[in-house]
Amino acid sequence: MQSVLTRKNTITGIQYKDDPTIMAWELMNEPRFIRSSNGDIFQAWIQEMASYVKSIDGNHLLEVGLEGFYGDCSPEKKRLNPGFGVGTDFICNNLVKEIDFATIHIYPDQWLPFSGAPKQNAFLRRWIQAHVQDSEKVIGKPLLVAEFGLRKSRFRFGPEKRDRLYRLVYSWVYDSARSGGAGAGGLFWQLLVPGLDGLRDGYEVIFEESPSTASIVYRQSEMLSGLNKRWDSA
Repeated sequence: MQSVLTRKNTITGIQYKDDPTIMAWELMNEPRFIRSSNGDIFQAWIQEMASYVKSIDGNHLLEVGLEGFYGDCSPEKKRLNPGFGVGTDFICNNLVKEIDFATIHIYPDQWLPFSGAPKQNAFLRRWIQAHVQDSEKVIGKPLLVAEFGLRKSRFRFGPEKRDRLYRLVYSWVYDSARSGGAGAGGLFWQLLVPGLDGLRDGYEVIFEESPSTASIVYRQSEMLSGLNKRWDSA
């Protein structure tokens, strides 16, 4: 971890901990720890690692990398999970002082593989609303939808369904941001450029191949940029 934070960019000569082009660090992508019955071990790991990162790099934001599952720290919220937990807890894990913003992921095709669109959309609405509210009222930090997507399939999913998901997620994020809420943005998985066929995983978006999706992404960027300008001038 220290080697990464203090590594010097060979092009710019700037250490990563001082690089203004880096927005944030993530402790671990989609951590899952089901060995501990109450999550204490993982909670202690977050505290230790977050404090260590901040002791070296006080310039950048820091987040855990959570998918958003609720755990034993907030048992009344576990009913919002998609039928299972992963040993993490959205609320307690993000209450660590050194963590700057909360994250969730959204993969309806993975989490609810045998449910139709109406049930998946109902789950997504509850999932986002609950996390926005908890980020605002309990955690007191911004919320980033750090990953969301829908896998393309010859038999089940096409670009139209993916576009509908993008519109849903983006509209909820924008509505929260517009009202001054916790919603801070949404990052789809994953953007590729032509020629990177080896990285295709079914979730990829190549703008040249998906102009409708590109239009949705562009429009959301414009709208959020407009909000930023409004807040900056307020």
